[in-house]
Formats: sequence, structure tokens, C-alpha cells
Amino acid sequence: MAEQPIIVIKKVIKKGGHVHHGGAWKLAYADFVTAMMAFFLLMWLLTAMNEKTRKGISEYFQDPYKATMIDKGQVTSIDEMKPTEMDPQAEKVREMTDLKQLGDLKKDIQELINKNPELSDYKDQVKLEITQEGLRIQIIDNKNKPMFKLASSETEPEIRAILKALAPDINKVPHKITINGHTDSRPYPANRQGYSNWELSSDRANAARHELNEGGLEEHKVLRVTGLADSVAYNPKDFMDPMNRRISIIVMNKKTEMAVLSGAGNNTTESTAVDKPVTTDQPAATNTTEPVTLPAPADQSETTAVKP
Repeated sequence: MAEQPIIVIKKVIKKGGHVHHGGAWKLAYADFVTAMMAFFLLMWLLTAMNEKTRKGISEYFQDPYKATMIDKGQVTSIDEMKPTEMDPQAEKVREMTDLKQLGDLKKDIQELINKNPELSDYKDQVKLEITQEGLRIQIIDNKNKPMFKLASSETEPEIRAILKALAPDINKVPHKITINGHTDSRPYPANRQGYSNWELSSDRANAARHELNEGGLEEHKVLRVTGLADSVAYNPKDFMDPMNRRISIIVMNKKTEMAVLSGAGNNTTESTAVDKPVTTDQPAATNTTEPVTLPAPADQSETTAVKP
């Protein structure tokens, strides 16, 4: 019997390397990471928003077309929120927005005064300063260029030209304004009974409002017109100083505006002045000689002072 052949089977094992499974898992992992990022972002937004904003977003996803037709008052914007309704981050965003808008307005007004030939003669009589209440615009009187008639609220051509030129630029920003009139401590002439520096400063502030409106300022942008008489001295060392007579306009930031509207900031707009405007309302009729307007110190600031 013939012998059976012996068959030897050898397996060849390749060393090194792994079987290639494709790159589909990478796409799946990327989708997972993206979904997680979106989830955590959504959680962060929900915690940062107030109830009204969350409601508006919910209505949008339920019916996008209907949500676009919602009245403005149903979903409160940052500008419409009260300080107590806003989280600190939203309030900081609003403050930065205010600062930029008011800074741009200051730049525009300064450029207008420098380039407008009708205003170039008065550029030293308009002082601009950003304060914690907003943009302070002070119009300075001058011995040779008075802003009002003697002991009167009747405006001179100089202040009419300045105010009417300012109105269009103030209209550009979504901020309301207050207008304040100031006098020195000279008593008003006794020949007009029941009328004092309080009434005079109020009437001059209102006259300034009228000229702004004539220049195109929208009426609703004026939030408050105030006469402060001699209660806020520019030069607290001399209450008879003609520098104490002036008109100031504050383009308020939103924080100050809300304080005024809530009745909590009746005098905030005059409490911390940073500029040194010199508005000289003409002396009362009891003075037979015209007072000399002294130059303001370079670093003088308007501060509330208590009269001696």
C-alpha cells in the first residue's frame, strides 16, 4: 500500500499594523463634541437671560412668523430694561454702549464747532466733558459775547446759533437730555416782586430748550428743564463770581435717565461736574457796572458747594 503524503500547512502572520476600520468614527465624535458645545452654550444663555427674554425665544421656536410680529414691549431690549432687571453682564454691555455713543457725540460736536465758520468764534465758549451722568455740554458766556439779555431770559444771537447747531447731533443718539440754568448770588432787582434768580435760571433753561427745538431737537428727548439759581456754584470760593452764571445740557446715559425717571436722582446731573464752563448770565439791574469775567483755572471743576 502506497504511503499517504504528509501535507504541512503553515500560516503566515504579518507583524505590525492594524486592520483599517475607516474614518467614520471621527465624524461621529466631531458631531458629538459639537452637540455638547451647543448644549452647554444653550444652558449658559438660559441662565443669563431673564424670564421675558426666555419667553420670547420660546415663542419664536413655536411660531417664528408670529414671534417676528410681537410688539416691542413684550420682549424687553437691553435699553428698555430697568437696572434691577438686568444681570451684571448685560448692564456692563449697556454702559459700554452708552460710553461709546456719547464719546462719538462729543467728537462730532467738537468737529462741528471747529469746522463750522459760524461757530468758530464761539469754540472757546462751548465745553464738552464725559461725566458719570453722561455728556455734559456747557455754554460759556463771555463779556463781549453775552448769551442772554441783562437780567432777562431773552436769548442773544450767539446762544441761538450754538443751540440750533447742536440739535441735529443730539438727535442722532438715543439718549434724553436735561437742561439746567445757573446764576450767581447777585439778588434779582427788587422792582419785580415774586421773581428771583430761581425763576430767572428756570426761564433761561426753558429758553435754551426752545432754541434746541427750533434747531430740530425732538421734543420727547427733553426729560427735564431745571433752574438751579446759585445753588451749584462754579466757583465755590466766590458766589458773586460771574463765572457761576451758565447754562448746561446733559445728554444722559441710561443709568442716569432711569434714576431721573424713578425720582431717585433729582440732583445727580449737577453733583459731579468734570468740566469748567463759564456761563455768564448778565448781572442784575441793581449793578450799574458790568462785572469782569475772570478766566477759569485749567483744572477747575464744577462742584456743589455750601454757601457761607
